[in-house]
Amino acid sequence: MFVPNAHEFMVVSFVFFAAGGIKGVLGMGLPTVAMGLLGLMMPVAEGAALLVLPSLVTNLWQMARGGHLRALARRLWPMLSGVCVGVWLGRGWMSAPAGNAMVWLGLCLVVYALAGLAGLRLPQPKAQHEAGVSGVVGTLTGLLTAATGVFVLPAVPYLQALGLKKNEMAQALGLSFAVSTLALAGALASSRHFNTGSATQSLLMLLPAMLGMWLGQRLRDELSQESFRAWFMGGLLALGAWLVWQGR
Repeated sequence: MFVPNAHEFMVVSFVFFAAGGIKGVLGMGLPTVAMGLLGLMMPVAEGAALLVLPSLVTNLWQMARGGHLRALARRLWPMLSGVCVGVWLGRGWMSAPAGNAMVWLGLCLVVYALAGLAGLRLPQPKAQHEAGVSGVVGTLTGLLTAATGVFVLPAVPYLQALGLKKNEMAQALGLSFAVSTLALAGALASSRHFNTGSATQSLLMLLPAMLGMWLGQRLRDELSQESFRAWFMGGLLALGAWLVWQGR
């Protein structure tokens, strides 16, 4: 369990505040930023355990903010089920060093963001194939989550390929990430990385994460659909470059 002194506590609190702010604007980024920074101070599994409650609560908040939850849950349940399966299959992977996994994850984000900024995007799956594609995407996302604690790829590009509007996209991300966080928490609990002590420390990080997210959401509300897309892709590019730099 990570036991910080006062200085480390302030640093970790700021990490969660900044990560929450990025999540508020983009609808994502809290685990990516937090894990990239926390990896400088502690093992991956301990950082992921700190992330559980801030990630879960902020994603539940994001998931509930909008009127599309029921329709999104009906549409995305194969992907959400796949995430749980993938995390279960990859349980224990996080105990191994995650440097290479983080680098490849970052490179994929950079390539995807550059393609998006150039106006390219993944094709939308045909209606008759969507459930099967969703299940595969979810399983791959779960496997990467089990290895890195970051649940971005390939779920985020897939959700964007569905052509969701700004608020639908943010709510779909919250739903996907909430399920991913619960699956990850179960895997960490089974390996005893998430326990009473780490849960208490994770709870302390909830306030700075929520404050940052609230401020970020105020900014997102002022963005147009096109501005949101530009911020979203630019944020993915920055997050990917950050992971590559951290894992080099």
